[in-house]
Amino acid sequence: MSRPISMTRRLMRWLIGVAVLFWLAAAGLAAFVMYHEYQEVFDSALQETTQRLVPIVVDDLYQRGASTNPRRIDEAALAHKEHLIYQARDANGQVLLHSHDAPQQPFDVPLVTGFHQTATHRIYTEAALSGTLFLQVADPLEHRREAMRESAFSLLVPVLPLAPLSLVVIWLVVRQSLKPIGSFTREIAARDSANLSPIEVETLPTELGTIASSVNHLLARLRDAINAEREFTANAAHELRTPIAGALAQVQRLALELPTGGARIRAHNVETSLMRLTRLTEKLLQLARAEAGIGLAAEAIDLAVVIRLVAAEFERSAEGAGRIVLDMEPSYTLTRRVDVDAFAIVLRNLIENALIHGTADDPVTISIKNHDTISVSNSGPTVSPEELEKLTARFQRASANAKGTGLGLSIAATLARQMGGALDLRSPRANRSDGFEALLTL
Repeated sequence: MSRPISMTRRLMRWLIGVAVLFWLAAAGLAAFVMYHEYQEVFDSALQETTQRLVPIVVDDLYQRGASTNPRRIDEAALAHKEHLIYQARDANGQVLLHSHDAPQQPFDVPLVTGFHQTATHRIYTEAALSGTLFLQVADPLEHRREAMRESAFSLLVPVLPLAPLSLVVIWLVVRQSLKPIGSFTREIAARDSANLSPIEVETLPTELGTIASSVNHLLARLRDAINAEREFTANAAHELRTPIAGALAQVQRLALELPTGGARIRAHNVETSLMRLTRLTEKLLQLARAEAGIGLAAEAIDLAVVIRLVAAEFERSAEGAGRIVLDMEPSYTLTRRVDVDAFAIVLRNLIENALIHGTADDPVTISIKNHDTISVSNSGPTVSPEELEKLTARFQRASANAKGTGLGLSIAATLARQMGGALDLRSPRANRSDGFEALLTL
């Protein structure tokens, strides 16, 4: 599976790459321009030097007199390395005078005023004494190349600290610029079925504003759909309660009036079905309340009081009489900012589930673990890990023949999340080889 692409990393790579590429391109263009400018400067200096040397060389030759052998000037400066060398030649090309680093052999260029170039030197020729004397000054090409290399290197050196510096600066700029995306992401993540409020668009950048507007339109449609579903569920369940209760009462009265036989058995079967429908209606009402997001309360309450009340209520019922064991200290308190109705619904569903699916006549134990976890456990056959993962889904039962509506644990898990807690299902129960245990951690 490929890793997701990071916009920040990609943007940083592109910005740094483009910045370095532009700098290199600018340095290359500058080096190209400098090369031609340097040639002009060196040529100008070479020409000017030649023209200034002409009267000096003529005067020197005049004072020394004619000679058939070329003479080397400035004998005292032999240790000095010359950048410019020169030769004075007559009309026949014979070298009359040369600098101490210049060769005795004539330069391999014609005696014509102007610039000439060999494989190693750039030479300027200047005529004097009506064309009977020529002065040729040579500038080594290596000298020019060295100057060009140093200048180009001085342009490229800033790229070395520029790359890491650009990385830091671009990272800071990109991080600061992309902060609204992080805030926008957190705003979207905070939305769920209990919070479908629109996202504030005015505080977002223009690029994110259009996305936020689209998200708000989607949230509005989702909010309308969820509200319609909740209203239908709540209204349908509420409207069904009265006729179902009436039908149940009539069937119970009919069962009492019928003589013993098949008719009475069928009446009791109808009564069982109506009682199951009554439980389903009650669960649908609880589901509608759970989806409305009633988990948290404005103020903290003592949940231990609710635990005792719910346990006592089941102890008085026909299903739970003699089967409820409350393992909790009389002085124990559990204070949380949790809605009392939501907590009572969760606890009732967990106890009902234990009573229905536990072994008949075996107790259902309600206890406190680790000061913040409420345990509801019962005996009975174990449930496989695969089935445990499915039990919090709607209308999911441990087996096809199991009693119950398949909504109790789903409602309990939903409300537990809304209360900031979690519902953990285990089988077998702790320190036992059988049974089932539901742990509500707040």
